Amino acid sequence: VQLVESGGGLVQAGGSLRLSCAASGMIFDLTSMAWYRQVPGKQRELVASITNNDDTNYADSVKGRFTISRDNAKNTVYLQMNNLKHEDTAVYYCNGVREIHSWGKGTLITVSS
Repeated sequence: VQLVESGGGLVQAGGSLRLSCAASGMIFDLTSMAWYRQVPGKQRELVASITNNDDTNYADSVKGRFTISRDNAKNTVYLQMNNLKHEDTAVYYCNGVREIHSWGKGTLITVSS
């Protein structure tokens, strides 16, 4: 399994970014996927998840601001992030939910206050 995240960068507080994660080596359309994030020195946390039936779930800290979606034809999962806050600064990763695969390199989001 290979997971390649992209779309990160530097953004001002209140701004928006859209992350993409291209997955390969799995039966993507049958796999629940999630976005995670990690700040140095802290545990990786689940930010948002989406099932193969497009049911979504979000961490309380991002509800109403982030939207997870998927395109099974492209084996890609997205994370639309709006109204970004300084505390959203982290490295963002995608991975499965029930089964965790080798982690990709992630994509860094830096939100300036």
